[in-house]
Amino acid sequence: MTRAAALLLPACLLAPALRAQEATYVVRRGADTVAVETVRRTPGRFEATLLDPGQRIRWSFAGTVSADERVLRFENAFALATDSVGAEPRQRAELTFTGDSVIAIINPGPEARVQRLGTRPGALPFINPSFVLIEQAVRRARALGGDSVTVPLFAVSGGQTFDALVLWRGPDSVEVRIGAAMALFRLDRSGMLASGSVPAQGLVLERTGARAAPLVLPPRDYGAPAGAPYRSEEVRIPSVPGVVLAGTLTLPAGASATQRVGAVVTISGSGAQDRDEAIPSVRGYVPFREVADTLSRRGIAVLRYDDRGFGESTGSLATATSLDFADDVRAAVAWLRQRPEVDPDRIALVGHSEGGLVAPLVAVGDPRLAAVVLLAGPSRTGREILAYQNRSAIERDTTLPPGGRDSALSAARARVDSLARTNRWMAHFLDHDPLPTARKLRLPVLILQGATDRQVTADQAAELAEAIRAGGNRRVVHHVFSETNHLFLADRDGYPAGYSKLRDTRVRRSVLGLLTDWLVATLR
Repeated sequence: MTRAAALLLPACLLAPALRAQEATYVVRRGADTVAVETVRRTPGRFEATLLDPGQRIRWSFAGTVSADERVLRFENAFALATDSVGAEPRQRAELTFTGDSVIAIINPGPEARVQRLGTRPGALPFINPSFVLIEQAVRRARALGGDSVTVPLFAVSGGQTFDALVLWRGPDSVEVRIGAAMALFRLDRSGMLASGSVPAQGLVLERTGARAAPLVLPPRDYGAPAGAPYRSEEVRIPSVPGVVLAGTLTLPAGASATQRVGAVVTISGSGAQDRDEAIPSVRGYVPFREVADTLSRRGIAVLRYDDRGFGESTGSLATATSLDFADDVRAAVAWLRQRPEVDPDRIALVGHSEGGLVAPLVAVGDPRLAAVVLLAGPSRTGREILAYQNRSAIERDTTLPPGGRDSALSAARARVDSLARTNRWMAHFLDHDPLPTARKLRLPVLILQGATDRQVTADQAAELAEAIRAGGNRRVVHHVFSETNHLFLADRDGYPAGYSKLRDTRVRRSVLGLLTDWLVATLR
C-alpha cells in the first residue's frame, strides 16, 4: 500500500471509538488453547485479563492512554492460574512511562520497591503472549502514520526493550513483526483485532464479542503415575530470604531411614520454568518429569522444583542471575541431605542448558556432591552463544534481502548490549566463561549433547570435556546423539522455530538410557 493510499483509511480507523468496546481473544494451536484474554476499552484507557494456560499464570492489567496512543501508566498484577478470582495477587506493579525511562513501583504500599529502568521514548508495555498489547502497538503505529512503523516495546517481565515492526497491508489488514516472529491481523472498524494468526508457530487468534469471565485452572498434577514403583511428595524448600521453592520429590519404593538411596536435583534452562521444564509451545514436552520417572524406577530419588518467582515458588525471577539460581540449587541439596531416605553423600546434579552452567558453579564448592550431568551445557560465553543464535536466525530469515543481513546482525548486537544495561541476568550471562569453572571440577561428570543443537552447538560438549580433563579430572564421559536437538528430541534440523511442529516430544530413549545407566553406576 502506498503512503497516498494510507490517507484513504476510513475515519473510524483514525481515532479510537468513543464508546466502550469489550471482547475476548482466544489463541489456539490446533486443538490446544494457548491463551485467553479479555479486554475492555474506553476513551483513554484499557483493562484486560490474560490467562496463559501453558505458563499457568493469570495477568490483570490496565493502561492509561494518551491521545496519540502512548501508554502513560500501566498497572499490572499476576497470580497463578489456579488462584481463585479475587485472591491477592502474587505481585503487583505500577509502571510510569516518561521519556526514556520506566519508573516501576513493585508491590505498592508500605514495603514498595521503586526501580528506574531504561527504555526508549514512546515504548509501550508488553507481556507475552498478550494480543491486547500487540493491538495497542498497532494503534500507536496508526497514530504515528505511515505504511511501515517501528514501535518499541518494553517487556514488563525482564525489562528489555525491543522493536515491533508494523506494516499496513490494507485498510483493515496489518502485519506485525517482533524479532523472527511474524503475525497477520484483521482489524474491525474501531481498530480492535478481529482475527489473526502467527503462521510459523501455528497460532490462530479468534475473537468473541462477549467478555468472558477470567478462567481458573485446576492444579497441575506432578504426582507419580498410577502403579509406579515409587511415591511422590509435594515439598517446600527455603532458599535465600524471600524465596521458597515449590517442588516434587519422587522416592523409590522401599526408600527409608534404614535403606537410603541416591538422589538427583534437576536444574532447568534459561527463562521461567516449572519443575517439569515444560515448554508450552512444544506440546507434551516435560523432560524433567521423564527424568524423574525413569530414575525413580531405577532406585534413585529425584527433586525437581519450580524456578524462583515462577509456578508455586516465591521470589523474583526478573532480578535473578545464574549465581542466584546456584544459591537455590545449594538450598535444594542442603534440604535433600536432611531427608532420612536420602544418602547425603550420594547426591548428583542434572542441569539442562543454563542449568548445565549453574551445576558446575555449585559442584566446585561442594566436595560432598557425587556427580554432575550436563545436558547441552555451554562451554562459551553468552555473548558468543547469542551471536551464533542471532546469526543463524538471520541467515534463515527468507524475508530479509541478502544486503540487509549485516544491518540486521548489527541491530541484534545493539539489542543485546542494550538489554545488558538493564537486565542483571543478561549482564552476567554475556560475560560468564564456563571453562574456568569446568577446570575445577573434581567429581564424575557426564556430558550429553545433541548433534543438531542450534542453541548450544554440539562441539561445546568436547570443549567442556577437554577443560575438565585439563584440570586433572579424568572421570568425565561425553556423548553426542545424532539427529537430536537442544531439547534432546529427535530432530534432523534442530532449529528452534521448528520445535512446535515436532510430532514426537518425548526425550529420546537413548538419552534417558545413557543418563540413567551412568547415574545408577555412579551413585551406587
